[in-house]
Amino acid sequence: MTKLKYQMVIQWSGEDDCFLVGFPDFPGQRWRTHGDTYEAAVTHGIEALESLTIAYEAAGDPLPEPAFCSAA
Repeated sequence: MTKLKYQMVIQWSGEDDCFLVGFPDFPGQRWRTHGDTYEAAVTHGIEALESLTIAYEAAGDPLPEPAFCSAA
């Protein structure tokens, strides 16, 4: 798979007692997956990103442009 340059946000949720994973560059629900540990959240996030790109391609939709930030 091509190296995708999308942001993956991982945030602890005390309410859900897990790490939530979201992709700000993709419209829709705020959180896409989760993990009980940070490492699991990263793994699930990569899987979710791969699934998102496959779904976009299957639907014939263009992938959103990734947001970039500059290092100071």
